[in-house]
Amino acid sequence: MENWSLVSICVLFGLTARWAVSLNSYSGAGKPPMFGDYEAQRHWQEVTYNLPVHEWYFNTTDNNLNYWGLDYPPLTAYHSLLCAHVAKLINPDWVELHASRGHESYGHKLFMRATVLVADLLIYIPAVVLYSFYLSEGSNKKKVCTVLCILLYPGLILIDYGHFQYNSISLGLALWGVVVLGLGWDVLGSLAFVLSLNYKQMELYHSLPFFCYLLGKCFKQGLAGRGLFLLVKIAVTVLVTFALCWLPFLSDPGQILQVVHRLFPVGRGLFEDKVANTWCSLNVLIKIKTILSTDTQLYFSLTTTLLAILPSSIKLLMKPTLWQFKLALVNSSLAFFLFSFQVHEKSILLPALPVCLLLNDLPLPAIWFLQASTFSMLPLFLKDGLLVPYVVTSLAFLFFSIYLLSAFEHCSEDKLRLGPYRRLLICMPRMDLGRVTKWKFYFSITAMAGLSFMSVALAPPDQLPDLFPLLVSVFSYLHFLGLLLYFNIVQIAEPLQSVRKNQKKSN
Repeated sequence: MENWSLVSICVLFGLTARWAVSLNSYSGAGKPPMFGDYEAQRHWQEVTYNLPVHEWYFNTTDNNLNYWGLDYPPLTAYHSLLCAHVAKLINPDWVELHASRGHESYGHKLFMRATVLVADLLIYIPAVVLYSFYLSEGSNKKKVCTVLCILLYPGLILIDYGHFQYNSISLGLALWGVVVLGLGWDVLGSLAFVLSLNYKQMELYHSLPFFCYLLGKCFKQGLAGRGLFLLVKIAVTVLVTFALCWLPFLSDPGQILQVVHRLFPVGRGLFEDKVANTWCSLNVLIKIKTILSTDTQLYFSLTTTLLAILPSSIKLLMKPTLWQFKLALVNSSLAFFLFSFQVHEKSILLPALPVCLLLNDLPLPAIWFLQASTFSMLPLFLKDGLLVPYVVTSLAFLFFSIYLLSAFEHCSEDKLRLGPYRRLLICMPRMDLGRVTKWKFYFSITAMAGLSFMSVALAPPDQLPDLFPLLVSVFSYLHFLGLLLYFNIVQIAEPLQSVRKNQKKSN
């Protein structure tokens, strides 16, 4: 009873942080004609409520796709429709066709913020609590601390409650998939992940680990017996769930093709803005978007992404344990972010989710990554007027996570799993890699604080107007690339004995 009281306090603390951030500005507030992501979410409610399903993804006189046209899968559209029905009951002006465009009022702001909070309470937060208590190790006190630290992750709070999106729904559904798979309910895990994929197509970042984990379990059980039966059950679940989600569009192949075209807009190019991935960073030296055709960019990014994912996926397929699964989710989603086509800065939330699941196992690397991921979105936060929430939530997360998870007390080479690095650096002078890692962390956080200050206080040179966003992007990219290498080495170098031990715990 005491533990659940502490969990309730942690949840209340996390909700308070979320609501405090929501009292600030949001994306595009008072900035016509396009406004921002807040208006996009409101506009989708307007479109789904007033237009028939077959017009949702098509350009018509009543649905101008150039004005925040719907570009997410059907489950997002159904969620928008549900919110629109509630909005209609409160104030019909909020979803009136055409007339509601750019609507801004205090009442509507409260309503939209409340819809995100409800989604958190129903989907994301319960999954965080269940994961922390049933699939993480340690005392009950440590599990409560893990709940609080995950809920205080500033990146998700600032994007969903500041910038304004519903990432907690797709991420929450994916986390439910991890939880139920970890508990041995493979069919329900497949269902949860398919729902997340049908809410946001970016969940493809997590798709290969889910596939390899489930297929690896089928192989282990034997494809001539129980494994085959499990494979059939999973396949039927996936197909039926997809069919139900896409049911209104299945009668017309043209509808399906148009939805797919909206979900994967190849014409937008390799990347947008100053995203902290390989192509944007490399573009500083080599103008990739200029010298390569769009098709070449697409094939090149696809090839490099698959090559980056392959080692982790093969290891998971051979050893489908929960520990391997979590690491593969990190490695796959981070590889997608760094190398895939058409990446947004907000997509860093996809690798951030599985990294949150490692807070209990590898606290310092996880905290380091999560803070770097938040820092990488600094230009977006400044554009939305979220400087104060960014500073406060970042400091709160760093303090509570380092203190409650005893991050600096888990900095030995053994606890950081740096043994493979020691073997790679055999020709180098003997160093305490744990201490080196700690000092690198100090330097990194100091540099992030310095760049944050300069981005706000200093004016860039006239000839380099994007200097500070570019520095933030490249500095964050170097973190992500280094941590991708680290997490891959931790996963691939895990000895067989440790894998079997984890498999027994998972079972």
